[in-house]
Amino acid sequence: MEIAAQLADLVRASSITGRERPVADLLLSGWAPLVDEARLDRLGSYIGLKRGGGSTTALATLPNPGPETSPGRPGQRHPGPPRVMAAAHIDSIGGMVTAIEPGGFLRFTTVGGVDRRLLMAQEVAVQGARPIPGLVGSKPPHMTSPEERTRLLPVDQLYIDTGLSEAEVRELVPLGAPVLPRFRFRQLQNGRVSSRYLDNRAGVATLQVALEELAQTRHTADFYAVGTVGEEFGGLPGAVTSTFAIKPDIGIAVDVTFAKHPGSEEDSFPLGEGPTIAVGPNATPKVTRLLRDVAKDLGINYALEVLPGHSGTDAWGMQVVRGGVATGIISIPLRYMHTPVETVDLADIKAAGRLLANMVARVDAAFVEELTCY
Repeated sequence: MEIAAQLADLVRASSITGRERPVADLLLSGWAPLVDEARLDRLGSYIGLKRGGGSTTALATLPNPGPETSPGRPGQRHPGPPRVMAAAHIDSIGGMVTAIEPGGFLRFTTVGGVDRRLLMAQEVAVQGARPIPGLVGSKPPHMTSPEERTRLLPVDQLYIDTGLSEAEVRELVPLGAPVLPRFRFRQLQNGRVSSRYLDNRAGVATLQVALEELAQTRHTADFYAVGTVGEEFGGLPGAVTSTFAIKPDIGIAVDVTFAKHPGSEEDSFPLGEGPTIAVGPNATPKVTRLLRDVAKDLGINYALEVLPGHSGTDAWGMQVVRGGVATGIISIPLRYMHTPVETVDLADIKAAGRLLANMVARVDAAFVEELTCY
């Protein structure tokens, strides 16, 4: 599928943290021709396996609840070919219905890092018994005090107006129903697109590009494409549990990072000039070096992203599972993060997917054995 069309399908699907099933189901069907096996784990993360040459690994053997190492043999690897896992989270920020008030108005709260500055007058979709369009309402400025006009309204003073009667709302909308920004997918100029939830559907699309590239590339390592749940929640449950089950030799987090626009010149990266490769304590130096070498050999533009602490990605959880996992981070520059108009350049997604696939093709048993020496 053409990448813009794939992204449009992905951002159309609801996937607020804790309710990611619609996106996981899209991957089960859409990626079926690209992987040898696929399943959803107990938390709902998607796990797809693209076997390397000569591999006999099967998803049916996962998870492996046994210990990673034998007594007295720290660092002992699993049998079989190397395993490379790439994780892109499939959950999104949004809201949840907390109360139904007289007149059919809905009170709500936020899920994840929603920018409260943008909530007033936003068009939303309430995921009740059917998707219900609505508007976030508040008092008009004529009815507010001078003090109220200068401060940000708390979420509990906002409400959603669907136009339905109270009886209709009570029939269609249960408490806890997800609230999403209205779906709009905009194709801008020069290969750029804008929509809700490109954090992190851009990362998911990168995994698809990598799978398509690997279908035409010889590789000995088994490649696990994973759509993780719960990243926006903060505890990284999907990253931790899927890494524990897969037991990878290398884990790559594929996410978004900040793109340059007026007022964001520091710690941000230009659109259309390639992905970023992270350096810092959450990225194993030998994995980072491999990514940089592959990019150089293939002429893929990239920028180094210095992350001196918590990376804010699934790599933070992947790194410390079992006896430890060598990690790397590839990120797609994105403007206006956590807003309904997130913007990316399709060329960056394609470059990141090509980088990831060719990195996987370079991984062999000798490289993995060297990872025991940091």
